[in-house]
Amino acid sequence: MTMADTAEPTASRLPRWRGFNLQEKFKPETNGRFREEDFAFIARHGFDFVRLPLDYRLWTDEADPYAFKEPVLAEIDEAIEFGQRHAIHVSLCFHRAPGYCVNPPREPLDLWRGEEAQRLCARHWAHFAERYRGIPNSRLTFNLVNEPKQIDDGTYSNVVRMLVSAIRARDPDRLIIADGLDLGWTPVEGIVDLGVAQSLHAYDPWEVSHWRAPWFPGADTWPEPTWPAETADGMRDRRALRDERVGMWKRLEAQGVGVHAGEFGNYKETPHAVTLAWMADWLELLEETGWGWAVWNLRGSYGPLDSQRSDVEYEESKGHRLDRAMLDLLLRY
Repeated sequence: MTMADTAEPTASRLPRWRGFNLQEKFKPETNGRFREEDFAFIARHGFDFVRLPLDYRLWTDEADPYAFKEPVLAEIDEAIEFGQRHAIHVSLCFHRAPGYCVNPPREPLDLWRGEEAQRLCARHWAHFAERYRGIPNSRLTFNLVNEPKQIDDGTYSNVVRMLVSAIRARDPDRLIIADGLDLGWTPVEGIVDLGVAQSLHAYDPWEVSHWRAPWFPGADTWPEPTWPAETADGMRDRRALRDERVGMWKRLEAQGVGVHAGEFGNYKETPHAVTLAWMADWLELLEETGWGWAVWNLRGSYGPLDSQRSDVEYEESKGHRLDRAMLDLLLRY
């Protein structure tokens, strides 16, 4: 199913969008224009979704955080146009929002408790809402803040409500997605009545998905993963994922909230055979539920292109190194 085949999505029922995160504006070190060749690859293989994790610092004037750099925003416009051209839905996510990012460096303001950060973040989302008003929800969604961590439901829900209000003041009909609590693992009960969808991040268990990931605390001390995996929390296998992770999100969905897995995958150090077995179980579960998904990247350490794994026989594909086994697995679902 492609974007062009779907009816207008709603917060209570999202299409089964499948695709990838594209990281050209994920952080200053990767800042650049999005590549139309990525959209073409995604569309050519039958996928229909990209999530764009964004860093607000890239379009913000260093001297005035309420002023915006038009050339950078124009590059985001271009990505949305690539989506239209290739029948791919685009979801914009503040991976680094004013006042919060799950990754270092720590933000100088506090989005969860600070009024100035909240005003600033609301202003940025309001600007995006005004800029993209009129683009249908079948083409564009807003994913508010990436992976809230160590924050309670009530505090997070209050901030979500404020940001949603700022967006709807400029674009009342924009479809909005909120990440789950605990790095996207736990549904948010406090916004069930708000008319927004929610995003699960499918990385359970960390000991498999983030083995030796240099940014993840302690990941270099874990034993080499297997799948199924014995972890500190007990045996993790497809049944455990269904019962303990997917089950809580199914209960959320039963309350009228649409669900999508906005991030998914294994870091390149996890053995390839383990990665494929783990991915197959998650993909099977997501197919059972009817939820879409997005691998953390297309090109890079989680994706099927240029992943730099040491245990993969790559194919050459238009200047890229293609992990054919991973791509074929994704295509099955």
